[in-house]
Amino acid sequence: MAPRRILWADDQIEELRSHILFLEGKGFEVTGASNGDDALDLLRRESFDAVLLDEMMPGRGGLETLEGIRDMGASLPVIMITKSEEEQLMDRALGRRIDDYLVKPVNPTQILMALKRALDTVRITEEQVTQQYLQSFNRLAGERMEARGFDDWARIYERMVEWDLELNRLRDPQLAQMHTDQLRDANAEFGRFVESNYESWIAGRDAPVMSQDLVSRTIEPHLREGKRVVLFVIDCMRLDQWRAIEPVLEPHYQIQQELYCGIVPTATPFARNAIFAGLLPNEIATKHPQWWRGSAQEERSKNAFEKELLRAQLERHGLGEVKPQYFKTFDIKDTEQLRKKVPTLKSAKLIAAVVNFLDILAHGRSHNELLRELAPDQAAFRSVMRSWFEHSALLDLMRDLARWDDTVVVITTDHGAVQVRKAATVKANRDASTNVRYKYGDNVNVEVAADAIDVRDPTTYGLPKDTPIQNYILARDYNFFVYPTKQNEYVRQYNDSFQHGGVSLEEMVIPVATLVPR
Repeated sequence: MAPRRILWADDQIEELRSHILFLEGKGFEVTGASNGDDALDLLRRESFDAVLLDEMMPGRGGLETLEGIRDMGASLPVIMITKSEEEQLMDRALGRRIDDYLVKPVNPTQILMALKRALDTVRITEEQVTQQYLQSFNRLAGERMEARGFDDWARIYERMVEWDLELNRLRDPQLAQMHTDQLRDANAEFGRFVESNYESWIAGRDAPVMSQDLVSRTIEPHLREGKRVVLFVIDCMRLDQWRAIEPVLEPHYQIQQELYCGIVPTATPFARNAIFAGLLPNEIATKHPQWWRGSAQEERSKNAFEKELLRAQLERHGLGEVKPQYFKTFDIKDTEQLRKKVPTLKSAKLIAAVVNFLDILAHGRSHNELLRELAPDQAAFRSVMRSWFEHSALLDLMRDLARWDDTVVVITTDHGAVQVRKAATVKANRDASTNVRYKYGDNVNVEVAADAIDVRDPTTYGLPKDTPIQNYILARDYNFFVYPTKQNEYVRQYNDSFQHGGVSLEEMVIPVATLVPR
């Protein structure tokens, strides 16, 4: 390994010979400059790993030299050494992106440690993260084998999301691939777990908190305490995406996050209706047939009565005096109008808003090359989501709400999404639903049984059964459904797209966060 090159600019550089010899003994190559102009000239002609910069030099001083370094576009670490402890000077140096600051007199060990902090922190951090991940990899593999309930899987997935975020910062392709492989294996195991346990959950045995429980578990207790609740359902938001925007809200709120189980199909017509109704889809179809409308080809119309379903749930639970205000936003204009409207609703005890940005982005990406380039993978999609949120009227609204008294904000979603990778061939008649992660209709079949969970009796999954031979198929892992006709065309369109409706950790293990203003 070649020695790392240090440029030391000091008008008394000849008097620092002992310090330079010490650094050279530690493996550095040190080049001296007696003034700022010579230092900048050296930086233009040669390559260095770091700069030691005296603040008090005749002619071009340390701060002016630092400005020249940054004007050159050089991003190498700069450590300033000065006789002055003046706070204003330190602020000016830090404001011009200095990496460290030492006050004379300094000994060689201090300089060595400052250089190690500047040059080795990233490498040391990467080594530690790599070691920690390899240890965690083995622990998570063991925990997956021992997982018995949904809460076990939720904890496993939460840690995997934390590692996903950490490894994205590290940008090590080998570790990233290891993590991708581990998540793929975990999803295969989780799919088998869901298939073995879902019917029991629907029957009320050892069930986790699910979509139909969300309002009664997280909203109603606050209403009964006399607090105002503002509920935001951000359609299609995954746990990792919530974690991306959570830090933006932390200055304004104390945040408590929980994880719950989204019902299948993990799609808006089923999961979001279950949230607002407090009922499973087959119960909605039976108790409120006037609000469960739309054929398999017209599923979006099934969500036209969320306000009515929410009111009916509150009345059923003895909270009929709560008259919820309900809003649904599709674009920037809708969200801006919502922000203007909400301040006039301080007398309302419950305000519920559905935000469709992520779902629209995910669907639009399947048909738009520009969006595919903007968000080619999960990390980029997460970054786009955070950028949208940071500049959205939704964030402005949440800042406004942080100033309201006796108000609790709840943020959740109805389901997540996965980036699909493998086509699974299905056979169905023309009346079958069109979603590529789930389908239902009369005798729908998947060519390879292992690619999907085949629900022959929908009622055991809490789903409506419109005809005697109707069944549902739910995609496992990262599969997506295509028909034998025009198969290549559908593969080109949907491969690597973000979809929902199937069975995966990303779609089913989803966040609900309670925010209390600071």
